[in-house]
Amino acid sequence: MTEESIQLINKSILPKHIAIIMDGNGRWAKEHNKSRVHGHRQGVKTVRQIVEASIEVGIEYLTLYTFSTENWNRPIQEVSALMNLLVTTIRKELNDLNKNNVSIRVIGDITRIPSSTLKEVNKAIEITKNNNGLKLIMALSYGSRWDIVTSVKKIIDDSKKGVVSSDNFSEKEFKSYLSTGFYPDPELLIRTSGEYRISNFLLWELAYSEMVFSQKNWPEFTKEDYYQAIIDYQKRERRFGKVSEQIKS
Repeated sequence: MTEESIQLINKSILPKHIAIIMDGNGRWAKEHNKSRVHGHRQGVKTVRQIVEASIEVGIEYLTLYTFSTENWNRPIQEVSALMNLLVTTIRKELNDLNKNNVSIRVIGDITRIPSSTLKEVNKAIEITKNNNGLKLIMALSYGSRWDIVTSVKKIIDDSKKGVVSSDNFSEKEFKSYLSTGFYPDPELLIRTSGEYRISNFLLWELAYSEMVFSQKNWPEFTKEDYYQAIIDYQKRERRFGKVSEQIKS
């Protein structure tokens, strides 16, 4: 069925940028009488499959909500395990990602990331920086409210220096201050685990994104589910405040 689904995807109207809230690792683990850390390890396997699928289809940008600012409030043992899992995953996958022309990017408050973890992240960014295939963006220690507040502080500082002025300040200029300023807004957001919220993720950038919510927990999400989400997206009419007749004409 997976190959059939790929054939149904119209390559001429692909979403350039897909963002995913990878939810449900803990719930999946609980359902299978496993530890939460085991659930996160299974989630890594799904990440690998979805990255592969993105490359196969031709997606240009893929942003994964890897670790939120709120996740720092989890038990210290789980946070530590997640940081260690990130390190081991990068070490294991880096060569294949590089061979597949994937460039790794990061958005978020990296000042909070442990130095040993950050060292591996920066190494991966440096090694893959010249690749021009899929841009894999990890939202790491990321929260959209943090990003917006940080951006506003920078704007205030630049205003005091005379770099910007309220007279001609635009939405486009505001976006340039966000950590996502270098990337196009996602056309499609996918969230797993049956939750219907965006959890402080890309609040500015998701203003006109299409959204697909899967009932599956992240470790159960497959390439087929991913392809179907893209097909669902391609069936929708994106009006951006206009009426259907304007879009069709």
